[in-house]
Amino acid sequence: MSDVKNFRPEKRFVVNDYATWLKASPFFLVTNYQGLAVTHFNELRKRLRAVGASLHVVKNSIFKIAAQEIGIAELGSVLAGQQAVVFGRQDVAVAAKVLKTFIAEFDKPKLQFGFVGDKRLEKEEIVILADLPPLEVLRGRIMGVISAPATRLVQVLNAPASQLVRTLQAKVDKGE
Repeated sequence: MSDVKNFRPEKRFVVNDYATWLKASPFFLVTNYQGLAVTHFNELRKRLRAVGASLHVVKNSIFKIAAQEIGIAELGSVLAGQQAVVFGRQDVAVAAKVLKTFIAEFDKPKLQFGFVGDKRLEKEEIVILADLPPLEVLRGRIMGVISAPATRLVQVLNAPASQLVRTLQAKVDKGE
């Protein structure tokens, strides 16, 4: 690893920028944007910004150093070519969905890998994340699963009383 202290001030500044982005984001997704037109790149940035994420072109060697500085596993030779990194402060699944949709439309950029916390995600795992419903929907489903037994219990406990009331109402209706 290169000694950051020996870098020129402008390179130290870039390392610090990358490290700041990495610390502020619970995830990052790496893409190869080679061959992507500037207008499409700007469109992707716009779509990601709409979901609380951002896309930054990175210098591979400096990005590796910034990642190592904050304790992210060795990225090794996986950073090669023209790389851009998606950072976000919200749901990784939403950013992954934007990327997946954009790639389906334009066949670029190419997903490489990502990290959620300190867990490395391969391309296939990112695609799976993209297919998940939004976090709010998942939370709603979990609450439904949690509350379903309680709702059913209340129905079972109320059943005898309800049956008694219906029986009494039937007798009243018959005039008894």
